[in-house]
Amino acid sequence: MLKIVFTGDAPQAIGPYSQAICANGMVFTSGQIGLTPKGDLVVGIENQTRQVLNNLQAVLKEANSGLSKVIKTTIFLSDMEYFARVNQIYAEFFGEHKPARSTVAVKTLPKDALVEIECIALVE
Repeated sequence: MLKIVFTGDAPQAIGPYSQAICANGMVFTSGQIGLTPKGDLVVGIENQTRQVLNNLQAVLKEANSGLSKVIKTTIFLSDMEYFARVNQIYAEFFGEHKPARSTVAVKTLPKDALVEIECIALVE
């Protein structure tokens, strides 16, 4: 059975998709960009990365999961020059937990965001 996940503590989807879907004991999040829950894009790669990870935490919490349950993340960067700075903030959030991860450079992201992250996690 599929369960749609929605929380007001993360921005609403900006297209025809859910914040996340739970299925078979896992949660699959849609990509989060650096929008506040009110829909404002924060400025700068560090601030956007923090906002993205805060958004993911909120969505995961609503799905009865959390960053410590993340199995895999995918990071999309508008410029690979941001890689080291994103890694630093990512490590602050994940600590010793190191999920599998891919990082992909893309030409552009929605709303001209600098970073987008999606994840797959276990549900408690």
